[in-house]
Amino acid sequence: MWKDSGSPADSFYAIRPECGEVPKTRFKIKAGKTLSVRRWRAAFNQEGYLDIGKTLSRIQRGGIHPSIRGEVWEFLLGCFDPRSTFDERDELRQRRRVQYAVWKEECRQMDSVVGSGRIITAPIITEDGEPIQDPIVLLEANANKGLTSTLDDGAVGNSDSLSNANGTEKEESTCHAPLDKKVIQWKLTLHQIGLDVVRTDRTLVFYEKQEHLSKLWDILAVYAWIDKDVGYCQGMSDLCSPMIVLLEDEADAFWCFERLMRRLRGNFRCTESSVGVETQLSSLASITQVLEPKLHQHLETLGGGDYLFAFRMLMVLFRREFSFGDSLFLWEMMWALEYDPDIFSMYEDPQSTKDKSEGSRGKVKSKRQFGKFERENMKNGSKSSEAPLPISVFLVASVLKTKSSTLLQEARGLDDVVKILNDITGNLDAKKACSGAMKLHKKYLKKDAIPESRVITTKTNIHEKTDSQTDEHSL
Repeated sequence: MWKDSGSPADSFYAIRPECGEVPKTRFKIKAGKTLSVRRWRAAFNQEGYLDIGKTLSRIQRGGIHPSIRGEVWEFLLGCFDPRSTFDERDELRQRRRVQYAVWKEECRQMDSVVGSGRIITAPIITEDGEPIQDPIVLLEANANKGLTSTLDDGAVGNSDSLSNANGTEKEESTCHAPLDKKVIQWKLTLHQIGLDVVRTDRTLVFYEKQEHLSKLWDILAVYAWIDKDVGYCQGMSDLCSPMIVLLEDEADAFWCFERLMRRLRGNFRCTESSVGVETQLSSLASITQVLEPKLHQHLETLGGGDYLFAFRMLMVLFRREFSFGDSLFLWEMMWALEYDPDIFSMYEDPQSTKDKSEGSRGKVKSKRQFGKFERENMKNGSKSSEAPLPISVFLVASVLKTKSSTLLQEARGLDDVVKILNDITGNLDAKKACSGAMKLHKKYLKKDAIPESRVITTKTNIHEKTDSQTDEHSL
């Protein structure tokens, strides 16, 4: 029987011609598998209620057509409730756009570069809140590293732009009382956001335009201000970038990113002794110990029992292991598999959701409205007070399983482990990776509860060991 081999999606995410060493996109648009525009439109009734079950099954089979990715992601990430009407969503969208504008104006009052179309790539204040006297000198020094060469004439590399921006800072510092500590902390992050922005997805033609770079910088700057517990951390630009590409309106892109961070912000929350992703690394170690004991023992022998070599995969959800297009394909399959129809209410009104009894969750709505991964958790009673493990942890476990024989035979040190795992870049199939993760998840849930003596606890000081492993932007 004739089988549709699919059509390439490369034209939607054009690569700059001079970038030759970019992983090829494997994702193809397949009739009958990929969620098409027609299928998506047909999933809504006349009032606007979405049959999310049909949508999830199609996404899990073949992803989403690039032309509708942005609007579908808004549902997958919990921006909108599928049980809402067209009018209700329009009203909510407008309220959110107004809220974003308020936050952005608040940030602009603290620094005039926000919303100006420019970005900051050099420090503008000291840790004491005093303005840097000559940031132009710092910028020129950074230019030797190629950090500003990617920007066009409208970028922050323009000395007039920097002079105006920092001139404003000097006037403010001399005319007003000392800056609040929270304001100082926020201002200290702005140049780091800029440095990351100009290195994020720089192979895409899309980011040749200064307006797109500044939009990414503005969203991250605003988010760093409203989420003061997390602020800005390296890797967030990789997570936010696809939202800029997929959603034309800046406010809509911001809210998609904000919803994604609801899932992932725990990975970025740091204490003096650890970083948030440490919990997932510990879970990964436990899963590998149960399902691949020989591999786990070998990694422990090599000094890799803390699984820090998987740090980057978890922090930025495989953005470095896949092409841009394939990483989007992977994300939407993960979110479809994990989908919980209560996600919107959990984000909009956490207390009301918390008050609901756990036992009623499966009875209120059809299980078809949940993703397959989530249904497995429900089936196995994984709805205790402790949140179930995300599918991303099982994805990493699946990658380790596929490389198990190579790691056992060839890895004689942690450098070998890192090298073997780096070789997977551009060679992974997103759909097969998700399928492998689902199989491991199911197998793991069938295992008996792990005795406490077997659970891995990571006590290593991650801050000291991840400097060389978390260069998120090296290509």
